[in-house]
Amino acid sequence: MSNDEASIRRNISTLYRYGQAYIARRIESTNIGSGQYIFLTTLYRMGGVSQEELSCYLQIDKGTTAKAIKKLEAGGYLVREIDLKDKRAYKIFLTQKGLDLVPTIQAEVEQWEKLITSGISDEEKKCIERILHKMAHNAHNLNKSRGVSTRE
Repeated sequence: MSNDEASIRRNISTLYRYGQAYIARRIESTNIGSGQYIFLTTLYRMGGVSQEELSCYLQIDKGTTAKAIKKLEAGGYLVREIDLKDKRAYKIFLTQKGLDLVPTIQAEVEQWEKLITSGISDEEKKCIERILHKMAHNAHNLNKSRGVSTRE
């Protein structure tokens, strides 16, 4: 393993951890953990979806999704409603409290991105996005071909 490979992993991990800590600090008054806001912003974009669809879309294991949904529901940020097409299933929707919070979360995420991309040109940002997208795609395909899932 070359130092470049370790450096890529280390830097991605560092950005993720610092980003989660930054967002957690910025929204701590909501009692939402840094790992939970992604569920709110995703539900905001996708509308009512099942818990399984949410896990699949986010590539997060079902247990983690279930815990996050339970906490967010207890906090009044979302509700589960019976799926009209399948009475055995539930769809998850944001409450007004959840809807009201999402713009704040989005603003904090945008601020974080602005802070960490300070001094980076638009062209460089687009290049970074393309490269990271390719890396994520490669990781997805590799795990898929080996039968590995993040949603177990």
